[in-house]
Amino acid sequence: MNILILCTGNSCRSQMAEAWLKQINPSLSVYSAGTFPAKEIHPLAIRVMRENGIDISANKPKQVDEFLDKDWDYVISVCDNAKETCPCFTGDAKNFLHYSFEDPSKAEGEKEFIWEEFRRISLEINHIFFFLNEKVFGKEGIICTKNECEGFEQ
Repeated sequence: MNILILCTGNSCRSQMAEAWLKQINPSLSVYSAGTFPAKEIHPLAIRVMRENGIDISANKPKQVDEFLDKDWDYVISVCDNAKETCPCFTGDAKNFLHYSFEDPSKAEGEKEFIWEEFRRISLEINHIFFFLNEKVFGKEGIICTKNECEGFEQ
C-alpha cells in the first residue's frame, strides 16, 4: 500500500507522521512531501522522534511534485488549516484524508513549552496513525514504540 503524507514545509508534522507510520507498520510504503519544503528537518522534530527510538536525522524535506507521477492508495494532509493553506495534490490517489495538527514549529514561548508542543503533536500524530493503521489500512502486527500505546485498547 502506497501512502503519501503532505504538509507545507515537510519539516515537522509530515516527517513525524511518515516516521510513526513506518514504525507502526513496516509493510507500508510511506513517503512525505511539502508544497513549500523547508531547507531541513526541524531539529526538535528530530529530537522528539529520537526520544521515541526513531531516527529521522538523515531525512530531507521533499517537494510534492516529485510524487505526482506515482499511484497512491492514500494521500493524507496533516496541516493545521486554521494557520496555513493545506497542500493540494493533483496526482492520482484512490483516497484523500485530512487531519489538522497544529504546527509545533510555530509555538512561541519558553524553550520548555516549545519542546512540550513538539512532544504533544508527535503523540497526537502517533495516536491518529496508529488508529488509521488498525482501522483503515487493515494490517496485522500493529506495534508501538516505548510507552506510546499505554492506555490504548487493543
